[in-house]
Amino acid sequence: MEHYDLVVIGSGPAGQKAAIAAAKLGKRAAVVERRDMVGGVCINTGTIPSKTLREAVLYLTGLNERELYGQSYRVKSDITVTDLSARTTHVVAKEIDVIRNQLERNNVPMYSGSAHFVGPKEIAIDATDGDVKTIGADNVVIATGTRPARPSTVDFDGETIVDSDQVLSLRKLPKSAVVVGAGVIGIEYASIFAALGTKVTVIEQRDRLLPFCDREIIDALLYQLRDRGVTFRFSEMVETVERHESGTLTVLKSGKQIPADTVLYSAGRQGMTDRLDLAAAGLDADKRGRLTVNDDFQTDVSHIYAVGDVIGFPALAATSMEQGRRAAYHAFGEPTGVTDMVHQPIGIYSIPEISFVGKTEDELTAENVPFEVGVARYRELARGAIMGDSYGLLKLLVHAKTRRLLGVHVFGTNAAELVHIGQTVMGLDGTIDYLVQAVFNYPTLAEGYKVAALDAVNKMRAVARVTGDAEVHELGSD
Repeated sequence: MEHYDLVVIGSGPAGQKAAIAAAKLGKRAAVVERRDMVGGVCINTGTIPSKTLREAVLYLTGLNERELYGQSYRVKSDITVTDLSARTTHVVAKEIDVIRNQLERNNVPMYSGSAHFVGPKEIAIDATDGDVKTIGADNVVIATGTRPARPSTVDFDGETIVDSDQVLSLRKLPKSAVVVGAGVIGIEYASIFAALGTKVTVIEQRDRLLPFCDREIIDALLYQLRDRGVTFRFSEMVETVERHESGTLTVLKSGKQIPADTVLYSAGRQGMTDRLDLAAAGLDADKRGRLTVNDDFQTDVSHIYAVGDVIGFPALAATSMEQGRRAAYHAFGEPTGVTDMVHQPIGIYSIPEISFVGKTEDELTAENVPFEVGVARYRELARGAIMGDSYGLLKLLVHAKTRRLLGVHVFGTNAAELVHIGQTVMGLDGTIDYLVQAVFNYPTLAEGYKVAALDAVNKMRAVARVTGDAEVHELGSD
């Protein structure tokens, strides 16, 4: 029986980084993955294909250019599924090749098949050809990811009633669609469909959209989506989804009936742990298939770690990568360094894009933290005018006394890229004065940081003039 210092179950972002980190430490590592899922959910059905689809839609619809060239502007008048899938297929294949190459050059073998525990340190691999192989491991990292949660009352057929994995395999673009669930995935796909001209209705049982986001940012997103014809039904629950020859009918508990060509169910995710035979390793998952871990990502069995989406929030590819690295380092007694786990950015790839790091206004208000707001609007930036983005904005939340940066919220083009400047300042415990004094390339969207910082400083100065507060520092002082 082959024996390894570390065996990783799953080859997604978390699993890749765990295996490679172990290899870089001179340890013998291996990865187990199903033959058709190299790269995990992230590469095959999640992050990469959905974000590539988004880019294809933005390009082919010409959506970002319409302010400059008119609302009728399109790169291609009749967009088909083939047009969209061509780009996605190319990118996915390229990413899979990159992953295989990374593992090979670090001497990390990949076993093809489904893994399950036969003991705390023994893993059986069921290959696609029926062969079963058992390998041993001193340490194990579970990085199996998640799959869409499917209500038993909904009859998914993969064509008219689909989950977030199946939506990528639609044979034709729907003229109308119902999206059940206004979480991150649901809103991303709702905005993509709307950009394609699909009439979209979003059903959400909560009374607001993405409650963990800044209200002003969400209000801006709602305005843009409604302007594109999206209808929102908040505080509503689905009673049944009926499939008919002419399409689907979604019946709400309130009695409303919504016809559509397609229904996309985006009702959360389920951890893929049901086939691992966790009991054989002394472990148990919760009802959503998720595993509980400590700060070092150890499960209740100390040599078995769990990372990525299978442990729940924040369930992001970026955070999963860092979790995988830290788990491998901890397993072999390697210092992990001080990681800023508080200032982790969130990216929502809707159209338009949202990204933020740190606190929201509601959170700071609830915590009785005195703060000031600085805003830069894309329409006031030369780069925003050049790009044709008149709705974007960058918002800074600043402590009114210490001048520390408490939160950064960006809405619009390249939001997920821009947020990292603020993240760095926050991670270094920086103040608003740095952004005021810094020189940014012109014309850029990053220049918005200086504009927003000046806006916040001017507001604080206005307060100081009224109160005569001697504790309010002047610009440039410590």
